[in-house]
Amino acid sequence: MNIFSLKRILAVLSAAVVAGSFTACGESGDETADGDAKFVVGFDAEFPPYGYQDENGEYVGFDLDLAAEVCKRNDWELVKQPIDWNAKDMELNSGTIDCIWNGFTMTGRESEYAWTDPYVDNSQVFVVKADSGITDFAGLADKGVAVQTDSSAEDALETEKNADLKASFKELVVVSDYNTAFMNLDSGAVDAVAMDIGVANYQIESRGDGYVMLDQILSEEQYAVGFALDNTELRDKVQTTLNEMKADGTFEKIAEEWGLSDSIIK
Repeated sequence: MNIFSLKRILAVLSAAVVAGSFTACGESGDETADGDAKFVVGFDAEFPPYGYQDENGEYVGFDLDLAAEVCKRNDWELVKQPIDWNAKDMELNSGTIDCIWNGFTMTGRESEYAWTDPYVDNSQVFVVKADSGITDFAGLADKGVAVQTDSSAEDALETEKNADLKASFKELVVVSDYNTAFMNLDSGAVDAVAMDIGVANYQIESRGDGYVMLDQILSEEQYAVGFALDNTELRDKVQTTLNEMKADGTFEKIAEEWGLSDSIIK
């Protein structure tokens, strides 16, 4: 074999490797060391039951279980990437994560991301202490209210519809996470927490009988999986897999395991 033939063979092999790499990266966002595709999910690690760190230090939740099943069906490796919620757009647009999948509200953000179809109907509500005497929005007047930064509840309180309600508060305290919000509620620093109904149900159940949810709804919204605007190929692949999971009952089974059967869009 002469040197020119050897160079030609090496060039062909090199092109094949590069092509294989682009195929793997095209299916998801990255590759593992052995060339398998991996799917990097960005999530708030303090947002149960959708995504959080349990007592064993494991990242668990409804959305993470959905993502795990999507990866299983596509032969992807799931990478659970906890993120600072304030930095979610930077993480997504830089390619550090492939999607935001963690009780992520699409309502009002439809043009900002490439979304899957909505899969959860959600509402924003207020949680108060059971002995607070607060039973409706009128009872929140001159009271301190906590809300998570950059959350749907914070967005809802910024709308014209809820301007008078917000103005009636003594103070709106913006916190980094719901654990901090409930610490403030327990200490008396605030009188209510505005939050997602699914998270509220989880917090009330896990913390005991000391809290109640007001019947009045702050706002209604829907959850979907958000991708960068130009990443429609990956969005479509995930959507197709979610459709398959709904058709064969797997989606609803996972929802039942997390007590969210009444919230999912079937």
